[in-house]
Amino acid sequence: MPAGGDPRILVDAATRDDAAVWRLSSDRALVATVDFFTPIVDDAVTWGRIAAVNALSDLYAMGATPLFGLTLVGWPREQLPLELLGDVLGGLTTEALAAGCPVLGGHSVDALEPHIGLVAIGEAHPDRLLTNAAARPGDLLVLTKPIGTGILSTALKRGLRTEAQLGEAIHSMTTLNAGAMRAALAHGVRAATDVTGFGILGHLGNILRGGGVGATLALEAIPLFPEVRELAANGVVPGGTQRTLTTATEVTWGPGITEVDQLLVADAQTSGGLLLCVPPAALDGLLKALAAEQTLARAVIGAITDAPAGTLHVSRGS
Repeated sequence: MPAGGDPRILVDAATRDDAAVWRLSSDRALVATVDFFTPIVDDAVTWGRIAAVNALSDLYAMGATPLFGLTLVGWPREQLPLELLGDVLGGLTTEALAAGCPVLGGHSVDALEPHIGLVAIGEAHPDRLLTNAAARPGDLLVLTKPIGTGILSTALKRGLRTEAQLGEAIHSMTTLNAGAMRAALAHGVRAATDVTGFGILGHLGNILRGGGVGATLALEAIPLFPEVRELAANGVVPGGTQRTLTTATEVTWGPGITEVDQLLVADAQTSGGLLLCVPPAALDGLLKALAAEQTLARAVIGAITDAPAGTLHVSRGS
């Protein structure tokens, strides 16, 4: 993307952040993002709910409160009934409204396969943004949802698991990251991202390159959904996970790290949790606040270091 020269641009694509930020005044900034994808579950309403939560997560990862949204729809009208689209949009708008984000309109096109998504507009204070560029050596890495939705949704698509068996993962994908953001803003977090299609490996890499820092990751501290490791060991892995792992050239793997371990770190999530960079002195307060917000995980999985920019060392940890 071409670099912008307007001084009102606070965040653009250069740092691979989760949303763009445009300053309105000394104490107000607009935060904008867009996300859409093909069905990840069979139930239409649930797919819409996940799509809304997934898009809104980008706002929360920037420290922004949602304002309103616009839908994006690609629909094969000759193959699928419009009533089914109504169910999808019903799930999407219901979840968005629960986040205080009314959906005011949108755009649709005829498509070969169904897509659904959301343009999400939010607001933040320019001095309280959570960005990829703000991590500092010594910060601890805290993850707020378990990992494995990519592998589990692949198992569903291959007929190896039913939607009913994915209940825990679906609950995670339909849980807003609003509480995690509130805790982060209240307890010294300066840098954050949400863990989605590029997995922990890719999204943490954006933070490391954006902030000019390195990091260590403790594999055994990363929370996983049940059965995820077993499925990965049997080759049930999304294509996006494989691509992320293939391009991760600045990662070193410690003794005992297996190919399955590497796949888990790279697993392509949908509507994952926030990955927060918190100064050590603020860690206890943050963990208590995340517990009060009932986030699905609050795991300390690594730390930011002064190693060369973008470099990551993954060990088994403890």
